[in-house]
This record gives sequence, C-alpha cells and structure tokens, in this order.
Amino acid sequence: MSAFTGVTVDREALIANYATVAEQVAPSGVVAVVKADGYGHGAVEVARALVDAGADWLGVADLDEAVALRQAGIDEGVRILAWLHSPDEDFRRAAQYGITPAVSSVEQLSTAADADVPAVHLVVDTGLSRNGAVESEWPELFATAAALTRGGDRTRIEGVMSHLSNASRSDDLDQDAALQRALDGLAAVGIRPDVVHLAASAGSLALPETRRDLARVGLALYGLSPFPDRTSADLGLRPAMRVTAAVLRTIAVPAGDGVSYGYTWRAEQDTRLAVIGLGYADGFDRAYGNHVSVRIGDRRFPVVGRVAMNAMHVDIGDADVAVGDEVVLWGDPANGDPAVEEWADAIGTINYEVVARVGRSVERRTT
Repeated sequence: MSAFTGVTVDREALIANYATVAEQVAPSGVVAVVKADGYGHGAVEVARALVDAGADWLGVADLDEAVALRQAGIDEGVRILAWLHSPDEDFRRAAQYGITPAVSSVEQLSTAADADVPAVHLVVDTGLSRNGAVESEWPELFATAAALTRGGDRTRIEGVMSHLSNASRSDDLDQDAALQRALDGLAAVGIRPDVVHLAASAGSLALPETRRDLARVGLALYGLSPFPDRTSADLGLRPAMRVTAAVLRTIAVPAGDGVSYGYTWRAEQDTRLAVIGLGYADGFDRAYGNHVSVRIGDRRFPVVGRVAMNAMHVDIGDADVAVGDEVVLWGDPANGDPAVEEWADAIGTINYEVVARVGRSVERRTT
C-alpha cells in the first residue's frame, strides 16, 4: 500500500497542548483560535478536539468561519467570537447562530444592535493598526455603546479586545496601557465589560501582564512556538501537523543533467530522484527547492530543483527508496521528522505561514 499523501493531525497533541497552555495562562481563560481553517489543520476537527479538551471559547476571523463551525455541530454551549467583518455585514447571522461579533466602529455596533445580537465585544486599536477603533474614535464609539445599552434590553457590551504587535516588550506594555485608557473611557460612561483580552500566543506565554481575562491562543495550540529562540519542546508543546507524501516514481539522472524548471539544480554525479505529488498549487512555495530536506525511512534527503505546480523532486542517490514509500516533509522533531521551522527559515517566513498555506486541495485526516 502506498503511503498517505496529505496532512495528518494528531488529535491527542491538540488536547495535550490545550491543557499545557490553559495551565500556563491560568487564571485567565483561553479563546482557542481556529481561524484560517484551523491554521491549516482543519477547523472543524480541530474545534471538536479543543472543545473536548475543555475550550469554551473559539475564535475565528469572520462570520463565514463561525457559521461553518455551528453548521458542523459546534453547539451554542461553546462561545464563538468573530472579529473581522465585511462593510456590508448585517449581523443577522450572528444572532441566528449564537455568534459573538467583535465590532470596530460605530456603524458595526449599531448594525449589530439592529440585528438583535445579544452581546458584542468592542475592538480598540492600541498600536497594531489593523481592525479596531483608533483612539480618536473612542469617544463616539463609547457614547454610542452607552446609549445602546442604557435601556438594558439591547445589545450588551460583554467584552473589549485589542491585539499586540509583539514588536518588543516595551511596545507591548505600551499597548496594554492604551487598552487601559480605553477601559477607563468606557467606565466613565458606565460600561464595565465582563471580559478583556489582548494577548495571543506570544504575549500569553511570555508577557503575563498582558493576559487580562482571556488569552487568545492559536499557534501554541497547534504545538508550534511563536518565538524564534524557543522550540515547541522548550514550551512543552507537541506539533500536531505531519505532512507526508508517497513516492510517485523514481528516475535515474546522469551527472550534469538539470532538474525541473530553469535548471536551478544539476546532478553533480549520477543519481536517482524521487518524485512526490505536492507542489505550489497545494501551498508549497516553489522556492523550497534546493533549500529544504525530507525524511524517507531514517534518512534525510534534499528537495532539489524548483518546486512545480503539483510536484517536487527529492535527490535519493543510491538509497533503497521505492515507489509508494513514505516521504515526511515535516512533523514532530521529537519523532525524527523535519521541523516546520526548517521550511519557514528556507524562504524567510514564519511557521504560522507555512502551515496555514497548505491548500485545501491537500487531504487532511485526524488520528
């Protein structure tokens, strides 16, 4: 039988990572972030595993992601927070499916109230300059929030959130101070939210001062480190994603012959290549060629030549490799697999991007 080509997600690793993170950030709670298809791991199965691990909050980017979770059976006993909305979103879906929107403007807040959304979180920008009301907009936003909630029977301001830049400790603490100014402004109009949240994985693990009531944790739950100088193992986490492929064919290549488009690699001596069926159409950057290695059996072999749309080449020399054999692109280094960080470093990016870019064309299974 040929090896599996696709992504295998270790459910028990997800559950163990949740327990580790929850213990480290306590007494703060955890918003388990499953946006971007669960960072490429498969949002629905990841969400189910994290709920089984004890998560009572899930975080997603938008209402499409949130509704998909509800329709997949994540019931309203689990809170779902969605914080990025299109200009024409009317929020009726949020009310219908029991989703909590985080709103960034007077317009979004008013629209959510008109849709009878029971509770929202306000998003304030404290320095990331992404979504969130900037400080000059706070007085109008806070006054609108106070007016909407004054009668007690309309949308409630349940929470307030912002997002750290992770630029430096001092920058992050400045952002925390800005968040406190926002909370003081809300208190001045009579609003004291139940929950406040600011930190994601990096801040939650490294800067306890920024945890507030909830830690919005994504990357760490997938067993990956948000720090360039600390590994998953250093943090007590287990990478949950393992990417494998089957050898489709082997090819004898004489010394001097070029391989793949542009001949960015030529065989220095007679060798053999293994071809696997994953390429840039599946989210594997064409620049990986000549810069990463894979594991076959108990040995490492380099990926050579440019990655093509649906395939890449591995120089296997005279190794005993046959059609159907398993090729491990990345997984848990504790098991001898290449680390996803090796692939990130090869093209000058971060582990977040590498796992999130694995296309939905790639089959996923959870074990």
